Amino acid sequence: MKDIALTAFSVFFMQSPSFLSAQQDLQRRTGKNNLKTLFRVDRIPTDNHVRNLLDSIKPDALHPAFDCIYEALDKQGLLKKLRGVNGTQFIALDGTQIHSSNNISCVNCSTRDHKNGTTSYHHSAVTPVIVAPHRNLAIPLRIEFLSPQDGHDKQDSEPAAAKRWLESNGEFYNTGNVTLLGDDLYSKQPLCRKTLLYNYHFIFVCKPTSHPYLYAWIDLLVQDGGVSTKTVRHRNTKRKMETHTLRYVNNVPLIEGEGVLHVNWIEHIVTCQGEETYRNAFVSDHEINDSTAMGIAEGGRCRWKVENENNNTLKTKGYHLEHNFGHGKENLCSVLASLNILAFMIRGLEIGYDSG
Repeated sequence: MKDIALTAFSVFFMQSPSFLSAQQDLQRRTGKNNLKTLFRVDRIPTDNHVRNLLDSIKPDALHPAFDCIYEALDKQGLLKKLRGVNGTQFIALDGTQIHSSNNISCVNCSTRDHKNGTTSYHHSAVTPVIVAPHRNLAIPLRIEFLSPQDGHDKQDSEPAAAKRWLESNGEFYNTGNVTLLGDDLYSKQPLCRKTLLYNYHFIFVCKPTSHPYLYAWIDLLVQDGGVSTKTVRHRNTKRKMETHTLRYVNNVPLIEGEGVLHVNWIEHIVTCQGEETYRNAFVSDHEINDSTAMGIAEGGRCRWKVENENNNTLKTKGYHLEHNFGHGKENLCSVLASLNILAFMIRGLEIGYDSG
């Protein structure tokens, strides 16, 4: 099985678009059409043999490999450098699609019905990564795949997968001061409560369209002078002066009802030379004041790094995450995606995460 896994891993580490291209690239580099020199593969399996054997392996079998790298980075002290407001470590969560087809499917596919009567099949995953403000890096962690769940009639969803990730991995990654970052899908009461239950903090995007009751409270507090404002001015990377306007209020209800969760809300508006260049708002359990407001807003804003530094890199910078390397009947698609992300993580070590 070691040779099987290393053969598949080599495809992604070499950033090849196919198994055949990986073999051809290795032959050009080593003069031998085998994997022994670089990856210590003793017996070279065929492509079909690799796919057939990996199909029965569950993706969480690769967790120890992710954990080994995570623990090594922690031991080297890198993770201590990746901190934000209140000394917290940020883990950004985001869903991404890794495969889509109109005719290829397996038991773990999600489905999408279209208006023309056709059905498409896809695989998606929640890809957690460690991020930090002002650092152009993303360190991947254990992945949670979306798939039909036993006993559930509804399609699996990104928030449901995020909850499962917390249940399965929350204890392992909890250092006592970790903040989860997520988009507006995450700022719903069940997931916020689940985050607090596992002793994590949160900073989640919060839009007016999906939180009308909270924003009705905000509007009333604005009229009564109950919303604080802080302004910060500094030059951006292009040496242009930016104005950051932060409006915030603590202890407002997330939704309507008795016994609901109360959260702290902050809006971040950036203007440059009279033009608005950024606007977003977040809810958090971190207390917001003039000292913490900017750090909380920066933490919420760096959530996009999971898309740019991780998911988009995997899709557009040679890793071919959305390419069909093999689908299988059970787990192959997810296992290959895990190996792909693991290769990206190890190449980050090769380049040097701390160089960013």
